[in-house]
Amino acid sequence: MLNESSTIVAVSTAAGIGGIGVVRLSGTKALEIAQEICDNKIVSRYAGFHSFAYPDNNLIDQGIVIYFPSPNSFTGEDVIEFQAHGSPVVLQQIVNACVETGAVVAEPGEFTKRAYLNNKIDLMQAEAVIDLINASTETAARSAVNSLSGKFSIIINDLLKDLIELRMYVEACLDFPEEEIDFITQGNVAEKINKLHITMQNILKSAQQGKLLRDGLNIVLVGQPNVGKSSLLNQLLGEERAIVTEIAGTTRDSISTHISLHGIPVHIVDTAGLRETDNLVEKMGIEKTWQSLQKAHIALFLVEASNGITEYEKTVLKELSPNTIKIWIFNKIDLLKIAPKVIEEKEGVHVYLSAKTGDGINLLIDQIAGNKSMPLIIDDNQNIFMARDRHLKALSIVQSALTNASINIDAAEIVAEELTQAQHALSTITGEFNPDDLLGKIFSEFCIGK
Repeated sequence: MLNESSTIVAVSTAAGIGGIGVVRLSGTKALEIAQEICDNKIVSRYAGFHSFAYPDNNLIDQGIVIYFPSPNSFTGEDVIEFQAHGSPVVLQQIVNACVETGAVVAEPGEFTKRAYLNNKIDLMQAEAVIDLINASTETAARSAVNSLSGKFSIIINDLLKDLIELRMYVEACLDFPEEEIDFITQGNVAEKINKLHITMQNILKSAQQGKLLRDGLNIVLVGQPNVGKSSLLNQLLGEERAIVTEIAGTTRDSISTHISLHGIPVHIVDTAGLRETDNLVEKMGIEKTWQSLQKAHIALFLVEASNGITEYEKTVLKELSPNTIKIWIFNKIDLLKIAPKVIEEKEGVHVYLSAKTGDGINLLIDQIAGNKSMPLIIDDNQNIFMARDRHLKALSIVQSALTNASINIDAAEIVAEELTQAQHALSTITGEFNPDDLLGKIFSEFCIGK
């Protein structure tokens, strides 16, 4: 049973065999426990060579030990790191020896959680740790580092500081109702709220892009059977992943795969062709297609260039969310002997290509990841930070509160209340105000040893 006084231990390197593996020990008894296992005296911040053994002197391994005294460590507690040979058996034996000497096995995310509870990092930085570990592209990793280094925290705290100052001014105005002075006008409250609102919009845009980098872009390939969806998927992947035949309905189930386009993690689903069929298996695939469409950021509508857009595509289009970006792909241009091209149309961008030969594929990729008319595109990832649903929800509450404050600018009591709501919402992002169950949910997503 873990508690604040427990000294915790876990393997911190990934599962599997490696040249080196790390076991981490953190807590008030870390040095005492480690000294029981090691043959030589452990020196602070010195990489010392030691033999590791059980309390009964049964030898485990030899390796390096580093001691980070409190409070100058990752967790803010005394931390010991054992660097041993990367055998899972050896590393587990070191963990077992620590447990026999008084440590307890750490829960998922326990080390990072202690760093947060000991004010070494805030909640956003703690979340950035797992985001960095799970980053699937270089751009995502860079954005996670932005959050981990505190850039997101600084932006939020600066906004929070300005918001608190304004709230305190408005509440001070309420203490002098008998004064014949328009404190709201004199204090430029409306202008300051508007400035906060503009700042909020910029933060919210960055957060939405950061969430996209974290979760990835969902793209669904839609089209009639045998229109070339599987061929297009293979071109985007650069390999033969999907089966291509002349038989309609070959793809009877959704094929999901992951790639990186211009640094953005992308989840592509090659769906079953939408058509009337009596085949039970194909019907199930078509049902999954409809489910995938509801979650799509971008829908790639494939049509044959010789046929153009038909009533079939128009019917499917009606079922899509208005927020889903539509890109129309006119395939099989090799049969018509025409060159690849991009045309801007009212219903969306038209890309002419050949999924069979690959001509025009780069034009499509540019439209997915580089078209400036798309709200999902990341313009400057140096200023993007990782974000989660809870961040976006809190920022939306702040935005709504500032809007209500502007609307009720003549009612100081309402303005003060809305600013208070905005302050509390912002504080949940950094972790100043958070219920224990939220912390449990966040850190349960971590791997053991981090």
